Amino acid sequence: MLKAVIFDMDGVIIDSEPMHHKAYHDMFDEVGIDVSTDLYESFTGQSTLNICRRLCDQFHLDETPEALVSLKRKHYKQFFDTDSNLGLIDGVLDLIKNYYDNGLTLVLGSSASMSGINMIFEQFDLNKYFKAKLSGADLKQSKPHPEIFEKAADATGCLREECIVIEDSTNGIKAAKSAGIYCVGYDSFHSKNQDYSNADKVISNFEDIYYHKISEEFNAK
Repeated sequence: MLKAVIFDMDGVIIDSEPMHHKAYHDMFDEVGIDVSTDLYESFTGQSTLNICRRLCDQFHLDETPEALVSLKRKHYKQFFDTDSNLGLIDGVLDLIKNYYDNGLTLVLGSSASMSGINMIFEQFDLNKYFKAKLSGADLKQSKPHPEIFEKAADATGCLREECIVIEDSTNGIKAAKSAGIYCVGYDSFHSKNQDYSNADKVISNFEDIYYHKISEEFNAK
């Protein structure tokens, strides 16, 4: 029986990819590296620290991964404070309310930093719907490792077999499935060149997973 839903944030709740893209590329310019589109898209769903570790290794940078993280977050906060176009993904607030009103436990499992998560949740008044928020930046492993979803499932207070994950990235879907959790792949124009083939269900409209629809499918599996 479906009892809990674990949400990713970037690309599922918030269309923050344009800000992340600007912040990362300003950081790339600042340290003098040329990151290909394919390499950049492979970062989707991973924590900033793990991305910066990969960059330091691949480009043999003198800067530490932690220094790169600080640069990227500086640029991201600048964009966050000045971008008036930032908004929730279409339909996600209605989905969150639909689940909440039907008694499901909601938890966030995001690779974003906790400071970034809190900025979004405070701006859009989301805290009242969620039991817990987990940041991959606080964990040892990054998606596609299952650690964040294992801990998120624990935070729901439910069994993994009673949870679903909503993800938009290849790495996030791999992490959910490795954790043994049913995964909905959200395929939207916000998520570029991601692989949804391992998801249990793929959608492009949140109405397709409203409580009465997804619970019936989930409970019948």
